[in-house]
Amino acid sequence: MTFTVFVPRDSTALALGANETAEAIAKEAKARGIDIKLVRNGSRGMFWLEPLVEVATDAGRIGFGPIEADEVAALFDADFLNGGKHDKALGLVEEIPYLKKQERLQFVRVGVTDPVSLEDYLAHEGYVGLKKAITMEPAAIVQEVTDSGLRGRGGAAFPTGIKWKTVLGAQADQKYIACNADEGDSGTFSDRMVMEDDPFMLIEGMTIAGIAVGATEGYIYVRSEYPHSIANLNEAIDNAKAAGYLGENILGSKFTFNLQVRKAAGAYVCGEETAMLESIEGKRGMVRAKPPLPALVGLFGKPTVINNVISLSAVPLILARGGEFYKNYGMGRSRGTLPMQIAGNVKYGGLVEKAFGVTLRELLYDFGGGSESGRPIRAVQVGGPLGAYMPESLFDTPFDYEAFAAVDSTVGHGGLVAFDDTVDMAKQARYAMHFCVAESCGKCTPCRIGSTRGQEVMDKIIANQSRPQQIRILRDLCDVMVNGSLCAMGSMTPVPVLSALNHFPEDFGDQPLATAA
Repeated sequence: MTFTVFVPRDSTALALGANETAEAIAKEAKARGIDIKLVRNGSRGMFWLEPLVEVATDAGRIGFGPIEADEVAALFDADFLNGGKHDKALGLVEEIPYLKKQERLQFVRVGVTDPVSLEDYLAHEGYVGLKKAITMEPAAIVQEVTDSGLRGRGGAAFPTGIKWKTVLGAQADQKYIACNADEGDSGTFSDRMVMEDDPFMLIEGMTIAGIAVGATEGYIYVRSEYPHSIANLNEAIDNAKAAGYLGENILGSKFTFNLQVRKAAGAYVCGEETAMLESIEGKRGMVRAKPPLPALVGLFGKPTVINNVISLSAVPLILARGGEFYKNYGMGRSRGTLPMQIAGNVKYGGLVEKAFGVTLRELLYDFGGGSESGRPIRAVQVGGPLGAYMPESLFDTPFDYEAFAAVDSTVGHGGLVAFDDTVDMAKQARYAMHFCVAESCGKCTPCRIGSTRGQEVMDKIIANQSRPQQIRILRDLCDVMVNGSLCAMGSMTPVPVLSALNHFPEDFGDQPLATAA
C-alpha cells in the first residue's frame, strides 16, 4: 500500500523547516520499508502550524503540526499514516475551525495541490474558465467580469471590467497584460501564496484577460524578494505552454498569448502602476504623470491592462461559474471575497479568505485569537505602511471599500498588522514619514521633500519641542502632500500619520479635542 503524505513547499513553511521535515519523512519511510508518495503542496495559510504534515485517508486529509525534523521518528512510531494518536494530531484538516469558517473561492486549491502540477490543477476545476472563454466573444468576457462586480484588489478598488473595456476599445497593433506582483506592503503575503502555491490560477487569469481585450503578450512583475514565486511561475508557465494552454493557437483556437516573468527592481514605488511600467521597460522606476492613462498609453506606449495578482486570479472562477455566482458574495459595491492577511501581535497569523462584510474584530479575535502578548489590541493598521491605524472603537467596521472610506481608511491589499497597548503611536507616525523618505522615487517635491520635513517634525513632537505648534505644522504638511503629490506614495503617506494623530492624540501630547489645524 502506498501512503500519500503532504509537506508544504511554501516559503513560510520552508523558513520553519519544511524541507528538513520532508527529507526526514522520506528517509524514515525508506528505513521502515514503508511506501509513500511525498507531495510538496502549498501552505493552507495557518502559519502557526507549519510545517504542517498531512496524510490522505478515505475520510479526508489528516493533519499533524507543527512537525520538526527531529519529531518525525515519533510520528512514525505513533502510526500517523493510519491516523494513529499523536500529541500534534489535528484531525481532519478541513474541519480545523480557522479553515472551516472561511469562504475559499480563489484559495480553494492552495494547500491542496502540487503547485506546479498541471494535472493537479486540471483535476481541481483548473482551466475550466479558459475553455469557456475561447468560445466567447471578447466583449462577452469583459461583460462577465463587469457583471461580477470585481474591483481591483491592489488598493484603488477600480472596477476591473471598466478597465478591460477601455483596453478592448482601444485601437492598437499591440496590447499588453501587466500583472503587478510587487507585493511590498507590510503584513501582506496573499500574492506570494498565489504565485508559490497555485501559479496556474494567475496564468489562466492573465490568459483570459489577454483574450478578452486582444492582448497577445503578458508580463508578471514579481517582487525581487520572492525567489520561490519566480521559480514556480516559470516552471508553471513552461508546463502550461507545453500542454497548449499558452503560446500560439491556445487549445487549438485562434488566440495567442505569451507570458513572461520580470524580476522587480526592489523599490516599493514600483508597486505604483506607471513606475512598474517604467521598470519593465528597463528604466528607473519613477511614476508617470497621468493622463494619458495606461489603459490607452501603457507598456511600451501601447494599451495595457494592469491588475494585481488577486484581481487576475479571480477571473478563472468568474468565467467558470459565472459573474452572478461571484457577485452573490460580499456586500454593497464590494463583491466576492478577499484574502485577508493577519500579522503582527496576534496568536494565529495567517491567511483568511472571507466574503466582504467580515469585521476587523472577527478577523483579529475569531481568527487571529487576540494578541500574542495577551494584552489588549490597541490598534490595527490595514492596507500596508500607507494604511490607516484603526482604534478599538472601529474594530466593528465591516471589510467594505465604502465602509472603510467613511472612516478615513482603506482596505488596500487586505493586510492587517495588529499592535497591543504598549505601542507608541507617535513613533508609528514617524515611521510612516521615514518610510516615504526611503521609498519615494523623488520625482515630485511634496513627496520627496514633504516626507523629509515630516520626519523632522515628528522628531520634534516626540522630543516634546513646541508640540502644539509642531502638530499644526504636521497637519499643514500632510495637507500639501495629499493634494500635491503625483502618486499615492506621497498622497497616502499622511493617512497613517493623521489616523494616529486623530485616534491616539495622547501619544502626541495632544488632547482629544485639539485636532483642528
